[in-house]
Amino acid sequence: MSSSPPPSSSPLLPPRPLPRPPPPIPCPFPPPPFPPFPSFPCPPPPPYSPPPVFRVLPPSCASPAAQSRALCAMVAPPSPGSRLQHMDYDAKILPRTGGYGRYNRLVVVCSWFPTFAVTLNLISDVFYTRIPDSYHCQPDPRLLPSALLLSNVTSQRYLNLTIPWVNGTGLSHCQLFKYPSNVSDFTGNVPKEVVSCTKGWVFAHEAGLQSNFVTEWNLVCNDYWKIPLQHICFMSGWIMGYILLGTLSDWLGRRHCFLMSTSLSCLLGVAVCLSNSAVIFLLLLRLLQGSTLAGVFVSSYITRLELCDPLHRLMASMVGGFFSIFAEVCLPAVAALCRDWPVLQAVATLPLLQLLSCWCCASMFPESPRWLLATNQMSLAKRSLQDVTVRNGVCLQDDMYPGETLLAQIDSASEERQPKFFTVLELRRTRVIWKNCLILSFTLFIGTGIQYCFTRNLHTYSTNFYFAYFVRVITGALACVFICLSVNRYGRRGMLLLSAIVTGLSSLLLLALTQYLYGAMVLVLSVVGLLFSQALAMLSVFFASEVMPTVLRGGCLGLVLAAGCVGMAASSLMELQNNGGYFLHQVIFASFAVLSVLCILLLPESKRKSLPDSVAEGENQRRPPLFSARPHRDSLPLLYTTAPLSEYNPDNYSRLVSATKKMLSKETLPYRIAVPAQPPLLPGTDAQEHEREEMA
Repeated sequence: MSSSPPPSSSPLLPPRPLPRPPPPIPCPFPPPPFPPFPSFPCPPPPPYSPPPVFRVLPPSCASPAAQSRALCAMVAPPSPGSRLQHMDYDAKILPRTGGYGRYNRLVVVCSWFPTFAVTLNLISDVFYTRIPDSYHCQPDPRLLPSALLLSNVTSQRYLNLTIPWVNGTGLSHCQLFKYPSNVSDFTGNVPKEVVSCTKGWVFAHEAGLQSNFVTEWNLVCNDYWKIPLQHICFMSGWIMGYILLGTLSDWLGRRHCFLMSTSLSCLLGVAVCLSNSAVIFLLLLRLLQGSTLAGVFVSSYITRLELCDPLHRLMASMVGGFFSIFAEVCLPAVAALCRDWPVLQAVATLPLLQLLSCWCCASMFPESPRWLLATNQMSLAKRSLQDVTVRNGVCLQDDMYPGETLLAQIDSASEERQPKFFTVLELRRTRVIWKNCLILSFTLFIGTGIQYCFTRNLHTYSTNFYFAYFVRVITGALACVFICLSVNRYGRRGMLLLSAIVTGLSSLLLLALTQYLYGAMVLVLSVVGLLFSQALAMLSVFFASEVMPTVLRGGCLGLVLAAGCVGMAASSLMELQNNGGYFLHQVIFASFAVLSVLCILLLPESKRKSLPDSVAEGENQRRPPLFSARPHRDSLPLLYTTAPLSEYNPDNYSRLVSATKKMLSKETLPYRIAVPAQPPLLPGTDAQEHEREEMA
């Protein structure tokens, strides 16, 4: 005779139907008929990763505390701060403030003038340290016999008798003849010796500056090494400024860094005009001036980028490049009008003095609202967004999500989130961002360093200073045009790869075939290499500013630009050794250009994409294939990174709530809940009494 098995609470038995539970209500839950978690309060909901996955565990696998935490997390609403941080600034916040409206365009136009002023001070160093084509020692009467001084000879004859003649170059630059005191006949072979210059030099007057650092302090012959040393100190200042002030712009803000750098650069520009010591000028003032000019450039460049939408970022940056080209075109005429280098330095400082008007008129150079939101400065971000909205002529009251407005979310987030700032040292904890920064620093280093090789080949075609200068300016303008026409169509990474390939091929051909090619062919290869090397440098800077996150954009872009300054200083190292290592210099940079082709393939693509704001967004950038059948689909990252905890997503949250309601409204549960050993605290209902009888 079979009998039914006794009731048991073992999870291995089939589930027993239970009474229909009450409708779900927001957490915390009231005690159900059989309270599964009587002593565990509802903890704060941990972040979750979409899409939601529901795993039902038996009682033996999930503790009551874990079950309570899981159910509370499923129904707890996300905080306004996390919701606001998850918003895509370019897609959901910028359009609500007017997009690329008239005020954004006005600020972008104002950001082009710092580029003009910085380029004017940077390129003027070429005129400050230019050695005249013709110069020779000042004749010293103490080295000549009295018979020659009393004789009536022409000036050219006098120079030929006092200065040695060097075949191919003319009069010697660094030597004089010294005659015995009793010599009277100069028609034959007169015994004489060669000595160094004793009374200075005579420099030929040419178009442009009549006096510069070289003529002021006689930086030729034995003191020639001070010229490349001055350039190295100047570039070292730029390197320090890019790194330190770029990091400072992430800590204090774009506007504060810009105003501080502009003020200091004006003071140092005036100090350079008044300096009368070569040591103080070369080793201190130029170093500090380069640092402050770097801060002006990096803060204005980042602000311009962060105020543009994805469609206008490229053109806004390239128009700034045209302002830089315009400064280079105007500089020879300005130098010819100034005549003396202190006057030219004063003229180059005037645009910086005009930029101080941004101190009084904050609307000309405001703080970046993107940076304020990324660093959780919600009250300042709210005022900034309201100001931008009013000046763009739009209303900031439209709903961004049903029943919620942007300003309401900012007010809610400002009460629960504290400002958080980042420095460039955060790169130690990243992989993708560090990889992108390293590759783009490498490409910019190549683009700036290899230009010296192409420019030096131009001197073999013509030794005129202005020929090489204007060829470089024209190729720079063509590089800007090339980037404007191709990058938005074919992508940042593809054009960067093309520029690296053409630069490397031009350098290798010149390195291997210069002695077998005609002069015109050498000129063509040099011009092509110079064009694409400048395109490589410009595109590396722009690409780096797009792929770096907002919270680290200043420091990361500063590191990339500092690598470019190292490439520029490499040419001065060659001149410091009197071009003794030029061949090795060209071999190294040509090899680096070929190697950079492989590195560029590891970069992501940022064309028409939103700028990353947080470190997590920068780490999630993908590396698309070069030739893909589905161009809108990205591949997995090159380096494996731990998936960050996801933020709030309204679609995932709605699906989660719906699934939770369905699960709680089921008539039967997928597992049986055991009855606690202690009696219930509240008086039971009829259903509770009936169930206890069955369990007994």
